[in-house]
Order: sequence, then C-alpha cells, then structure tokens
Amino acid sequence: MIEDTSDSGPELQREIVQFQYQKYMAFFFFIYIGSYLAPVIALMFYLFLVLKPYFLEVDSFIVVLTSYDSLIIFLTLPLVVIVFYLSHLFFLGVFTRILWRYTEKKSPTRDGIIPRNIRSKTADYYHYRSFMIKYGKNAFVKGIFPWLANWFFNFVGASVIKKGTTFEESVSNDRHIKVGKNCYIGVNSALASHVVEGIFGNIIYFQVEAKDNVTLGGFNVVGPGSELRNNSYLLPMAAATKYNITKGNSYYYGMPLHRIFKKKLMGYLKISEDDLNRAEELRIRQENAKLNSSKKEETNNKEKLK
Repeated sequence: MIEDTSDSGPELQREIVQFQYQKYMAFFFFIYIGSYLAPVIALMFYLFLVLKPYFLEVDSFIVVLTSYDSLIIFLTLPLVVIVFYLSHLFFLGVFTRILWRYTEKKSPTRDGIIPRNIRSKTADYYHYRSFMIKYGKNAFVKGIFPWLANWFFNFVGASVIKKGTTFEESVSNDRHIKVGKNCYIGVNSALASHVVEGIFGNIIYFQVEAKDNVTLGGFNVVGPGSELRNNSYLLPMAAATKYNITKGNSYYYGMPLHRIFKKKLMGYLKISEDDLNRAEELRIRQENAKLNSSKKEETNNKEKLK
C-alpha cells in the first residue's frame, strides 16, 4: 500500500509585486530639488547683486586688492561656498524628515518579519524609507563634514545616535538602530537591523542597539535584534547572528562571536598583561569621571531649583 505523502493543504497564493518607479522618482526629486532650491536662490542673489558688480566686473586685480569692498568679497568667497554647502545639507535633512514623517504616519516602523511575496503596505513603506535615506546618507558620509551624519540620522528620525559616537563608512548603519555614547563603529561594520532570508525571502526587521563605549574594530556584522551592552569590544571580522546579546565589559571575536579570554587576547593583539591592566584602569577612571560629572550636574540642577 502506497501512502499519499502529497501536501493536501491549500496552496499558497503568491502575487507579483510591481515596482512603483513613479513614487521612488517623486521621493527623490522632492528631496533633491528641495535641498537645492533655497540655497541656489540665495546664491544667485549673492552672485548678481554682490559678487558680479564688486568683484567679477572689476577691471584690474590691483583694484580688487586696494578696494575695501572688493577685498572683503574676495576673502570671504570660500566662506560663502561653505555656507551654501551647509545650507544644502540642512535642507536635505529637512525635506528627508518631511517625507520620513509622512511615511511613518502611513505605516509606522516596528519590529517584525515583513513578507515579500504578497502585497503589503508595510513592505512598501519599508522600501520607500530605505530608498529615501540613501541620498542623504551618501551626501553626509562622503562629504567634507562626515561627522554631521549623526545629526542627519537623528534629525530625520531614522536612528538614535548619542554624543561622542563615530561611524566609519559602511553600506548599512542608516536606520532602526540605537547607539549610545562614545561608540566607534569601524570601517565596513554593519549594524544590520534588516536582513533578507534567501534571495526572495522575508525581511527580518528588528532594532539593533549598542550601549555606551561599544567598539567595532572593522568588518563586523551585528544581526537584527542584537544588543551590544556597555564596553563591548568586537575584534575585526567578529560577527553576531540575529538576536545576540553580549554581557559587556569583554572582548569578542569569531563568527559567530564569543568572548575571548585574556591569554588569547594578549596573543591576538600582541600585547602584554600590563597593557591590558593599564587599559582596564583607564576605563575605570573614565567611568568614575563620568559618574562624578553626572553627580555635579545633579547637584547644580538641585541648587538652581532651590
């Protein structure tokens, strides 16, 4: 007797999800044109009302050097260019924030698994936000003031990044992450809040959190839902799978990552035990200094309230 081992359940109905090019183009041009509109108008006024009559139309360069107005305009021209560039970055953040808030009202960001083979409002707005953050991210990170990228992500609302944290260039680290104070995220290290299971699988989307004083040495990957607690140090190429939680105050290496003990750490970094002791003493002094400063702030605030 041959048993029927075929699946008798209902067949999964798959749908073809169409890529909506017009919406992506509308988002891009809204941000791109909006970020340049006001700075370009101001620059045109400066060009035709100030720069052209007092500098460009001056016949002799000697006159430029001897005329007070022309000399001031000549010397401040680099400053005007920097102000134009910074105003462009500011309006880039403003218009990205407008669209980001709009998409959050339509479909708020939340942890979960997003299907890709059926029509889904959550999946659509997930892709919209993923697309619109990329232009601003590249403009800040690859620009002449890359440290302003933290302001951009916080201002838009894509991530929460506290003071003293440094991000090196990476393909990720742009949304749904929460990073504490004094962290260093090394080159090509990814706090991957979203991954795709397989080629056309579901999207795993969970917030990644790094507490204070976390260091990623470089080429690290931290999966969705993971938490790096205070003073977690990931050596280069260490990787955390999904939903990992470190204990903190330790060094981690390997794939998947695990704690590295003192003897192996000394051999890996080629340092002595005295070097490790000095590093630990420095960390303790820094923590004590932070506690003392926080206590002083509390006492000052209490005195002000009195």
